[in-house]
Amino acid sequence: MTWFLVETRYVPEKYGEVRPRHREYLRELAENGTVAVAGPLGDDSGGVILMQAEDESALEKILDADPYHLEGALAQRTVREYKPVMGTWVK
Repeated sequence: MTWFLVETRYVPEKYGEVRPRHREYLRELAENGTVAVAGPLGDDSGGVILMQAEDESALEKILDADPYHLEGALAQRTVREYKPVMGTWVK
Protein backbone atom coordinates (compact mmCIF):
# COMPACT_ATOMS: atom_id res chain seq x y z
CA MET A 1 0.00 0.00 0.00
CA THR A 2 1.13 3.53 -0.75
CA TRP A 3 0.36 6.62 1.30
CA PHE A 4 -0.88 9.79 -0.37
CA LEU A 5 -1.36 13.36 0.78
CA VAL A 6 -4.45 14.83 -0.85
CA GLU A 7 -5.12 18.57 -0.71
CA THR A 8 -8.42 20.00 -1.87
CA ARG A 9 -9.82 23.47 -2.50
CA TYR A 10 -13.55 23.97 -2.13
CA VAL A 11 -16.10 25.70 -4.32
CA PRO A 12 -17.25 28.19 -1.64
CA GLU A 13 -20.95 28.17 -2.47
CA LYS A 14 -21.22 24.36 -2.68
CA TYR A 15 -19.07 22.61 -0.07
CA GLY A 16 -21.15 23.46 3.01
CA GLU A 17 -24.23 21.64 1.75
CA VAL A 18 -22.21 18.58 0.69
CA ARG A 19 -19.98 18.42 3.79
CA PRO A 20 -22.14 15.96 5.83
CA ARG A 21 -22.10 13.40 2.99
CA HIS A 22 -18.37 13.95 2.42
CA ARG A 23 -17.61 13.38 6.11
CA GLU A 24 -19.70 10.21 6.24
CA TYR A 25 -17.81 8.90 3.21
CA LEU A 26 -14.44 9.68 4.85
CA ARG A 27 -15.62 8.17 8.15
CA GLU A 28 -16.23 4.87 6.36
CA LEU A 29 -12.78 5.07 4.75
CA ALA A 30 -11.21 5.78 8.15
CA GLU A 31 -12.96 2.78 9.68
CA ASN A 32 -11.52 0.46 7.03
CA GLY A 33 -8.02 1.93 7.39
CA THR A 34 -7.85 3.84 4.10
CA VAL A 35 -7.87 7.29 5.73
CA ALA A 36 -5.41 8.02 8.54
CA VAL A 37 -6.40 11.64 9.14
CA ALA A 38 -8.57 14.21 7.38
CA GLY A 39 -9.86 17.68 8.03
CA PRO A 40 -10.39 21.21 6.75
CA LEU A 41 -7.73 23.90 6.59
CA GLY A 42 -7.92 26.60 9.24
CA ASP A 43 -9.38 29.15 6.82
CA ASP A 44 -11.95 26.61 5.53
CA SER A 45 -10.80 27.11 1.93
CA GLY A 46 -10.08 23.41 1.50
CA GLY A 47 -8.86 20.33 3.30
CA VAL A 48 -6.14 17.72 3.63
CA ILE A 49 -6.46 13.93 3.71
CA LEU A 50 -3.72 11.44 4.46
CA MET A 51 -4.78 8.11 2.98
CA GLN A 52 -3.49 4.91 1.48
CA ALA A 53 -4.30 2.91 -1.64
CA GLU A 54 -2.71 0.22 -3.79
CA ASP A 55 -1.55 2.83 -6.29
CA GLU A 56 -2.51 6.23 -7.67
CA SER A 57 -5.08 4.73 -10.04
CA ALA A 58 -6.87 3.03 -7.13
CA LEU A 59 -6.67 6.26 -5.16
CA GLU A 60 -8.28 8.22 -7.99
CA LYS A 61 -11.25 5.83 -7.96
CA ILE A 62 -11.69 6.35 -4.22
CA LEU A 63 -11.44 10.13 -4.55
CA ASP A 64 -13.79 10.24 -7.52
CA ALA A 65 -16.48 8.51 -5.40
CA ASP A 66 -16.32 11.28 -2.75
CA PRO A 67 -19.51 13.37 -2.63
CA TYR A 68 -17.39 16.54 -2.84
CA HIS A 69 -16.18 15.37 -6.24
CA LEU A 70 -19.50 13.91 -7.41
CA GLU A 71 -21.50 17.00 -6.46
CA GLY A 72 -19.09 19.62 -7.81
CA ALA A 73 -17.89 21.00 -4.47
CA LEU A 74 -14.17 20.83 -5.35
CA ALA A 75 -12.39 23.52 -7.28
CA GLN A 76 -9.04 21.73 -7.15
CA ARG A 77 -7.47 18.50 -5.93
CA THR A 78 -3.77 17.69 -5.75
CA VAL A 79 -2.28 14.31 -4.89
CA ARG A 80 1.27 13.61 -3.78
CA GLU A 81 2.82 10.34 -2.70
CA TYR A 82 3.82 10.48 0.95
CA LYS A 83 6.36 8.31 2.79
CA PRO A 84 5.69 8.41 6.55
CA VAL A 85 8.58 7.21 8.69
CA MET A 86 7.32 7.76 12.22
CA GLY A 87 4.10 8.04 14.16
CA THR A 88 1.97 5.72 16.24
CA TRP A 89 -0.06 4.63 13.20
CA VAL A 90 2.96 3.96 10.93
CA LYS A 91 3.58 0.24 10.46
